[in-house]
Amino acid sequence: MSLKLGCIADDFTGATDLANNLVRAGMRTVQTIGIPGAPLRDDADAVVVALKTRTLPADEAVAQSLAALEWLRAQGAEQIYFKYCSTFDSTPQGNIGPVTDALMTRLGTAFTIATPAFPDNKRTVFKGYLFAGDVLLNESGMQHHPLTPMTDPNLVRVLSAQTSRKVGLIDHRVVAAGSDAIRERIAQLTAEGIEIAIVDAISNDDLLALGPALRGMPLVTAGSGVAIGLPGNWGLAPGSAASQARAQGLQAVVAGSCSSATNGQVAAFIKSGRPAFALDPIRLAAGEDVVAQALDWAEPRMQDGPVLVYSTAEPDQVKQAQGALGAARAGAMIEAAIAKIAVGLVERGVRQLIVAGGETSGAVVQALGLEQIAIGEQIDPGVPWCAGHAPAAQGDISIALKSGNFGTRDFFIKAFG
Repeated sequence: MSLKLGCIADDFTGATDLANNLVRAGMRTVQTIGIPGAPLRDDADAVVVALKTRTLPADEAVAQSLAALEWLRAQGAEQIYFKYCSTFDSTPQGNIGPVTDALMTRLGTAFTIATPAFPDNKRTVFKGYLFAGDVLLNESGMQHHPLTPMTDPNLVRVLSAQTSRKVGLIDHRVVAAGSDAIRERIAQLTAEGIEIAIVDAISNDDLLALGPALRGMPLVTAGSGVAIGLPGNWGLAPGSAASQARAQGLQAVVAGSCSSATNGQVAAFIKSGRPAFALDPIRLAAGEDVVAQALDWAEPRMQDGPVLVYSTAEPDQVKQAQGALGAARAGAMIEAAIAKIAVGLVERGVRQLIVAGGETSGAVVQALGLEQIAIGEQIDPGVPWCAGHAPAAQGDISIALKSGNFGTRDFFIKAFG
């Protein structure tokens, strides 16, 4: 087996997002949940190790990422890809900068690139500034993120605050000139002592031009968009999404994200007349058995179609809960409750499950005991149906892990179509 690309993702939705793009770009891809305890058995061109490190303390995120790196190197990975969110959301202390630093040091490389650009999901980078749709990131709703609020769209500035390495820019004029121009700019920046370069990209053509310029680079750091331009470096051509029959059974959605996109998806689901149950963190903190209440509510209703259990809330409601409980406590309680609810739903016959939110997805996947998932049909850019063995189901389930910011407004409705 020749493993071409070894990927480390900082959350579970990001991992499936990346794996989906790699499969569609022509790579046989395996996604693992956490770092496997044994060598890879399946033949694959790429492996994506899904971690839950985005909001961990930086030293813990670094330790887990380095452990994933060592496992991937032991499988013979030719190139390493550190994948983070297309909203580059982090804190002034990390974790994107510290993990990148540690990976560069361990790999002994003096230069890498960084770009969260994913034009298919309206994430573009221009002059080093990150846009979400038609607005700068800090005007997109991400400034209200409960754990990693993004108030500065300038990625050179954001990343420079997280690393002692010099951060530069490969701007769009260079990218538009093609792969050779990008290589020349990389050589120039390296000579100037720049160690990490933010790369502009406003279209898939930009990402496809960037791909060949990254051939042989020991470490690539990016969102999932860059993945579309890498398989060609090994002579692989794009193909259709992996074929994976969806499991048959009841359907449900659990949503923990408070992003603007997920808020809209919850509202659309409710407006369509479908049943939805809202989790109240204050009642949860008061000791009420909200998990049992949600499962008792869902069991008779999901016989007639998909149900939704959500903690999604508007920014002022999130701040109220955080003020009463503390941000970390409120987030941890909700994650744990949703994970228990997801297990309970699967035990009651749910075989098609959508999970919204990166941190929520990590908690749910771990609670379900999924160790490896296969990538199936794409629902929306960056969000495929996946399949894996869940002990709670005593068999396989289909699961979609949706980043909070991804998907059209009717995502929860059309996904089951």
